Amino acid sequence: MMQTTKPREPVLVVEDTDDTREVMGTLLSLEGYNVAYAVDGRDALEKLEHGLRPCLILLEIAMPRMNGIEFRKAQAADARFKQIPVILYSALHEITWLYPSLDAPVFQKPVDVDRILELVAERCAGGETRPGHDA
Repeated sequence: MMQTTKPREPVLVVEDTDDTREVMGTLLSLEGYNVAYAVDGRDALEKLEHGLRPCLILLEIAMPRMNGIEFRKAQAADARFKQIPVILYSALHEITWLYPSLDAPVFQKPVDVDRILELVAERCAGGETRPGHDA
């Protein structure tokens, strides 16, 4: 039996383009998710370091200051954050073969919103606490 309760933890949208960040956040909000925002990978890491524990990170790859690839490396190196699931997206068509070890689903822009929402629902299922997550 599938639970319909949305998690207390937000989905963290990491996107440098204001319009895209707003659209992604609105779509998630309409689905009942709490949403937190970061403008690049550095901003996202700072939010995680200050206690934000999202159920999932929706991550743009091409961003200034700290891009999605750099963020994933930093995330994987930190035991506090490496268990947080990630969905990546980019306008770069070569991204999956340039970086085959991203260990996360990768979507090309324009993204398949329905498929992303399915993955968010799977990874943020019912507000359950993930291993290593402090409730």
